[in-house]
Amino acid sequence: MPRSLPPLNGLRAFETAARHLNFTRAAEELNVTQAAISHQIKGLEERLGQPLFRRLNRRLLLTDAGQSLLPPMSQAFGIIAEAVGRLEGDDSTGVLTVSTLDSIASNWLVPRMGRFRERHPDIELRIAIDDALVDLSQGGVDVALRYGLGKYPGLHVVPLMTEDLFPVCTSKLLEKGRPLKEPADLRHYTLFHDDMIEGWSEWFKAAGISGDDMTHGFSFSRSNLVLSSAIAGEGVALARSRLVADEIAAGRLIKPFDISVPSSWAYYAVSAQASAGRPKIRAFREWLLEEAENAE
Repeated sequence: MPRSLPPLNGLRAFETAARHLNFTRAAEELNVTQAAISHQIKGLEERLGQPLFRRLNRRLLLTDAGQSLLPPMSQAFGIIAEAVGRLEGDDSTGVLTVSTLDSIASNWLVPRMGRFRERHPDIELRIAIDDALVDLSQGGVDVALRYGLGKYPGLHVVPLMTEDLFPVCTSKLLEKGRPLKEPADLRHYTLFHDDMIEGWSEWFKAAGISGDDMTHGFSFSRSNLVLSSAIAGEGVALARSRLVADEIAAGRLIKPFDISVPSSWAYYAVSAQASAGRPKIRAFREWLLEEAENAE
Protein backbone atom coordinates (compact mmCIF):
# COMPACT_ATOMS: atom_id res chain seq x y z
CA MET A 1 0.00 0.00 0.00
CA PRO A 2 1.57 3.38 -1.01
CA ARG A 3 2.57 5.73 1.77
CA SER A 4 0.46 8.83 2.26
CA LEU A 5 2.63 11.95 1.87
CA PRO A 6 1.90 15.48 3.05
CA PRO A 7 0.74 17.94 0.37
CA LEU A 8 3.55 18.90 -2.03
CA ASN A 9 2.77 22.62 -1.62
CA GLY A 10 3.37 22.36 2.11
CA LEU A 11 6.68 20.59 1.64
CA ARG A 12 7.76 23.13 -0.97
CA ALA A 13 6.76 26.03 1.31
CA PHE A 14 8.76 24.50 4.15
CA GLU A 15 11.88 23.88 2.04
CA THR A 16 11.89 27.43 0.69
CA ALA A 17 11.19 29.10 4.04
CA ALA A 18 13.77 26.92 5.79
CA ARG A 19 16.39 27.79 3.19
CA HIS A 20 15.80 31.53 3.65
CA LEU A 21 14.72 31.39 7.31
CA ASN A 22 12.20 34.00 6.22
CA PHE A 23 8.53 33.59 5.22
CA THR A 24 8.52 36.80 3.17
CA ARG A 25 11.43 35.70 0.98
CA ALA A 26 9.88 32.29 0.57
CA ALA A 27 6.66 33.92 -0.62
CA GLU A 28 8.61 36.03 -3.13
CA GLU A 29 10.41 32.98 -4.54
CA LEU A 30 7.23 30.93 -4.88
CA ASN A 31 5.15 33.89 -6.06
CA VAL A 32 2.50 33.49 -3.36
CA THR A 33 1.49 35.54 -0.34
CA GLN A 34 3.21 35.34 3.01
CA ALA A 35 -0.10 34.24 4.49
CA ALA A 36 -0.19 31.31 2.09
CA ILE A 37 3.30 30.24 3.19
CA SER A 38 2.31 30.44 6.85
CA HIS A 39 -0.90 28.47 6.22
CA GLN A 40 0.86 25.72 4.27
CA ILE A 41 3.60 25.31 6.87
CA LYS A 42 1.07 25.28 9.70
CA GLY A 43 -0.82 22.51 7.90
CA LEU A 44 2.40 20.55 7.44
CA GLU A 45 3.29 20.91 11.12
CA GLU A 46 -0.18 19.69 12.12
CA ARG A 47 0.19 16.72 9.77
CA LEU A 48 3.59 15.82 11.23
CA GLY A 49 2.47 16.48 14.80
CA GLN A 50 5.42 18.71 15.67
CA PRO A 51 6.72 22.22 14.97
CA LEU A 52 9.32 22.78 12.27
CA PHE A 53 10.16 26.39 13.13
CA ARG A 54 10.80 28.35 16.28
CA ARG A 55 9.12 31.71 15.75
CA LEU A 56 11.03 34.43 17.60
CA ASN A 57 10.72 38.21 17.42
CA ARG A 58 11.66 39.12 13.82
CA ARG A 59 13.55 35.84 13.46
CA LEU A 60 12.98 32.23 12.44
CA LEU A 61 14.93 29.21 13.62
CA LEU A 62 14.54 25.57 12.66
CA THR A 63 13.60 23.06 15.32
CA ASP A 64 15.42 19.72 15.49
CA ALA A 65 12.66 18.26 13.33
CA GLY A 66 13.02 21.08 10.80
CA GLN A 67 16.79 20.65 10.62
CA SER A 68 16.30 16.94 10.00
CA LEU A 69 13.71 17.49 7.26
CA LEU A 70 15.45 20.27 5.28
CA PRO A 71 18.39 18.39 3.65
CA PRO A 72 16.31 15.57 2.08
CA MET A 73 13.64 18.04 0.96
CA SER A 74 16.22 20.28 -0.77
CA GLN A 75 17.76 17.25 -2.44
CA ALA A 76 14.37 15.94 -3.55
CA PHE A 77 13.26 19.21 -5.13
CA GLY A 78 16.64 19.52 -6.81
CA ILE A 79 16.20 16.08 -8.36
CA ILE A 80 12.71 17.03 -9.55
CA ALA A 81 13.99 20.26 -11.13
CA GLU A 82 16.77 18.46 -12.98
CA ALA A 83 14.43 15.73 -14.18
CA VAL A 84 11.96 18.26 -15.56
CA GLY A 85 14.83 20.15 -17.16
CA ARG A 86 15.98 17.05 -18.98
CA LEU A 87 12.48 16.50 -20.35
CA GLU A 88 12.40 20.09 -21.60
CA GLY A 89 15.42 19.44 -23.79
CA ASP A 90 19.07 18.48 -23.83
CA ASP A 91 20.55 20.66 -21.10
CA SER A 92 24.15 19.89 -21.99
CA THR A 93 24.04 21.45 -25.46
CA GLY A 94 22.25 24.13 -27.45
CA VAL A 95 21.78 27.84 -26.86
CA LEU A 96 22.67 29.36 -23.48
CA THR A 97 21.26 32.87 -23.09
CA VAL A 98 23.26 35.21 -20.87
CA SER A 99 21.89 38.60 -19.82
CA THR A 100 24.39 41.25 -18.77
CA LEU A 101 25.44 44.88 -18.97
CA ASP A 102 27.24 45.99 -22.13
CA SER A 103 30.30 47.04 -20.10
CA ILE A 104 30.72 43.52 -18.68
CA ALA A 105 30.07 41.97 -22.08
CA SER A 106 32.42 44.12 -24.15
CA ASN A 107 35.25 44.58 -21.65
CA TRP A 108 35.34 41.20 -19.92
CA LEU A 109 33.07 38.46 -21.27
CA VAL A 110 33.41 38.74 -25.05
CA PRO A 111 37.24 38.72 -25.10
CA ARG A 112 37.12 35.40 -23.22
CA MET A 113 34.30 33.66 -25.07
CA GLY A 114 36.72 31.87 -27.41
CA ARG A 115 38.04 29.82 -24.49
CA PHE A 116 34.53 28.79 -23.53
CA ARG A 117 33.77 27.79 -27.12
CA GLU A 118 36.90 25.63 -27.25
CA ARG A 119 35.89 23.79 -24.07
CA HIS A 120 32.16 23.52 -24.84
CA PRO A 121 31.74 23.56 -28.64
CA ASP A 122 28.17 22.23 -28.37
CA ILE A 123 26.97 25.18 -26.28
CA GLU A 124 26.13 28.34 -28.21
CA LEU A 125 26.31 31.51 -26.14
CA ARG A 126 23.71 34.18 -26.84
CA ILE A 127 24.51 37.49 -25.14
CA ALA A 128 21.52 39.71 -24.32
CA ILE A 129 22.40 43.26 -23.24
CA ASP A 130 19.99 44.56 -20.63
CA ASP A 131 20.42 47.20 -17.93
CA ALA A 132 17.29 46.05 -16.10
CA LEU A 133 17.05 42.96 -13.91
CA VAL A 134 15.38 40.30 -16.04
CA ASP A 135 12.83 37.90 -14.56
CA LEU A 136 14.75 34.62 -14.61
CA SER A 137 11.68 32.64 -13.57
CA GLN A 138 9.99 33.38 -16.91
CA GLY A 139 12.57 31.52 -18.98
CA GLY A 140 14.31 32.97 -22.00
CA VAL A 141 17.42 33.87 -19.97
CA ASP A 142 19.53 31.14 -18.38
CA VAL A 143 22.16 33.17 -16.52
CA ALA A 144 22.46 36.86 -15.65
CA LEU A 145 25.82 38.48 -14.95
CA ARG A 146 25.13 41.31 -12.56
CA TYR A 147 27.07 44.06 -10.82
CA GLY A 148 25.78 45.00 -7.40
CA LEU A 149 25.61 44.02 -3.74
CA GLY A 150 24.55 40.43 -4.37
CA LYS A 151 21.07 40.81 -2.93
CA TYR A 152 18.84 38.91 -5.36
CA PRO A 153 16.11 37.23 -3.25
CA GLY A 154 14.84 33.86 -4.38
CA LEU A 155 17.61 33.32 -6.93
CA HIS A 156 20.74 31.18 -7.08
CA VAL A 157 23.61 33.66 -6.64
CA VAL A 158 27.33 32.92 -7.05
CA PRO A 159 29.94 35.64 -6.32
CA LEU A 160 32.42 35.93 -9.19
CA MET A 161 34.74 38.90 -8.71
CA THR A 162 35.43 41.94 -6.59
CA GLU A 163 37.33 44.90 -7.98
CA ASP A 164 39.19 48.14 -7.28
CA LEU A 165 38.88 51.68 -8.69
CA PHE A 166 41.84 53.73 -9.91
CA PRO A 167 42.73 56.37 -12.55
CA VAL A 168 43.91 55.39 -16.05
CA CYS A 169 44.94 57.34 -19.11
CA THR A 170 47.06 57.00 -22.26
CA SER A 171 50.80 57.56 -22.25
CA LYS A 172 50.33 60.01 -25.14
CA LEU A 173 48.10 62.18 -22.97
CA LEU A 174 50.94 62.64 -20.51
CA GLU A 175 53.45 63.27 -23.27
CA LYS A 176 51.52 66.29 -24.54
CA GLY A 177 50.14 67.52 -21.22
CA ARG A 178 51.29 68.23 -17.70
CA PRO A 179 53.02 65.38 -15.85
CA LEU A 180 51.13 63.37 -13.25
CA LYS A 181 53.68 63.27 -10.45
CA GLU A 182 51.11 63.31 -7.65
CA PRO A 183 47.30 62.97 -7.40
CA ALA A 184 46.81 66.74 -7.04
CA ASP A 185 48.09 67.13 -10.62
CA LEU A 186 44.81 65.62 -11.86
CA ARG A 187 43.23 69.06 -11.47
CA HIS A 188 44.80 69.93 -14.82
CA TYR A 189 42.97 67.15 -16.68
CA THR A 190 39.40 66.34 -17.67
CA LEU A 191 38.15 63.51 -15.47
CA PHE A 192 35.74 60.76 -16.56
CA HIS A 193 33.72 58.31 -14.47
CA ASP A 194 30.53 56.27 -14.67
CA ASP A 195 27.37 56.97 -12.70
CA MET A 196 27.70 54.10 -10.22
CA ILE A 197 27.68 54.98 -6.54
CA GLU A 198 31.44 55.40 -6.28
CA GLY A 199 33.26 58.24 -7.97
CA TRP A 200 36.36 60.36 -7.97
CA SER A 201 35.64 61.75 -4.50
CA GLU A 202 36.25 58.31 -2.94
CA TRP A 203 39.56 57.93 -4.75
CA PHE A 204 40.75 61.43 -3.86
CA LYS A 205 39.86 60.77 -0.22
CA ALA A 206 42.05 57.64 -0.31
CA ALA A 207 44.81 59.72 -1.88
CA GLY A 208 44.55 62.24 0.96
CA ILE A 209 43.13 65.05 -1.17
CA SER A 210 39.95 67.03 -0.54
CA GLY A 211 38.20 69.83 -2.36
CA ASP A 212 35.27 70.12 -4.75
CA ASP A 213 37.57 71.47 -7.47
CA MET A 214 39.10 67.99 -7.80
CA THR A 215 35.87 66.26 -8.82
CA HIS A 216 35.28 68.13 -12.09
CA GLY A 217 34.70 66.23 -15.33
CA PHE A 218 32.15 64.10 -17.14
CA SER A 219 29.94 61.19 -16.10
CA PHE A 220 28.75 58.41 -18.41
CA SER A 221 25.94 55.94 -17.78
CA ARG A 222 28.08 53.11 -19.21
CA SER A 223 31.53 52.12 -18.00
CA ASN A 224 32.78 51.19 -21.48
CA LEU A 225 32.24 54.80 -22.61
CA VAL A 226 34.43 55.95 -19.73
CA LEU A 227 37.25 53.74 -21.00
CA SER A 228 36.66 54.74 -24.64
CA SER A 229 37.07 58.40 -23.70
CA ALA A 230 40.34 57.66 -21.94
CA ILE A 231 41.66 55.55 -24.82
CA ALA A 232 40.84 58.42 -27.18
CA GLY A 233 43.18 60.60 -25.13
CA GLU A 234 40.47 62.99 -23.99
CA GLY A 235 41.28 62.82 -20.28
CA VAL A 236 41.77 60.57 -17.26
CA ALA A 237 39.20 57.92 -16.37
CA LEU A 238 38.33 56.40 -13.03
CA ALA A 239 38.44 52.76 -14.11
CA ARG A 240 37.11 49.52 -12.70
CA SER A 241 39.96 47.02 -12.44
CA ARG A 242 38.07 44.07 -13.97
CA LEU A 243 36.93 46.04 -17.00
CA VAL A 244 40.24 47.77 -17.70
CA ALA A 245 42.68 44.88 -17.11
CA ASP A 246 42.92 43.89 -20.79
CA GLU A 247 43.45 47.51 -21.89
CA ILE A 248 46.32 47.91 -19.43
CA ALA A 249 47.86 44.57 -20.44
CA ALA A 250 47.73 45.65 -24.11
CA GLY A 251 49.36 48.99 -23.33
CA ARG A 252 46.40 51.04 -24.51
CA LEU A 253 46.01 52.54 -21.03
CA ILE A 254 48.36 53.07 -18.11
CA LYS A 255 47.87 53.41 -14.37
CA PRO A 256 49.70 56.62 -13.33
CA PHE A 257 49.32 56.11 -9.56
CA ASP A 258 49.62 53.07 -7.32
CA ILE A 259 46.53 54.01 -5.32
CA SER A 260 43.32 51.96 -5.54
CA VAL A 261 39.95 52.01 -3.79
CA PRO A 262 38.01 48.76 -3.25
CA SER A 263 34.53 48.89 -4.73
CA SER A 264 31.61 48.04 -2.48
CA TRP A 265 29.95 46.33 -5.45
CA ALA A 266 30.96 43.04 -7.08
CA TYR A 267 30.11 40.74 -9.99
CA TYR A 268 27.68 37.84 -9.62
CA ALA A 269 26.35 34.95 -11.71
CA VAL A 270 22.60 34.71 -11.07
CA SER A 271 20.15 32.04 -12.19
CA ALA A 272 16.77 30.65 -11.17
CA GLN A 273 16.91 28.18 -8.29
CA ALA A 274 15.09 25.53 -10.31
CA SER A 275 17.53 25.67 -13.23
CA ALA A 276 20.83 26.35 -11.44
CA GLY A 277 21.84 22.68 -11.59
CA ARG A 278 21.24 22.14 -15.30
CA PRO A 279 24.38 20.91 -17.06
CA LYS A 280 24.98 23.77 -19.48
CA ILE A 281 24.25 26.41 -16.84
CA ARG A 282 26.56 24.67 -14.39
CA ALA A 283 29.26 24.37 -17.10
CA PHE A 284 29.08 28.08 -17.85
CA ARG A 285 29.13 29.03 -14.17
CA GLU A 286 32.18 26.83 -13.50
CA TRP A 287 33.96 28.38 -16.48
CA LEU A 288 33.17 31.89 -15.21
CA LEU A 289 34.64 31.06 -11.81
CA GLU A 290 37.78 29.69 -13.44
CA GLU A 291 38.19 32.79 -15.61
CA ALA A 292 37.64 35.06 -12.61
CA GLU A 293 40.26 33.17 -10.60
CA ASN A 294 42.80 33.28 -13.43
CA ALA A 295 42.26 37.05 -13.75
CA GLU A 296 43.29 37.67 -10.13
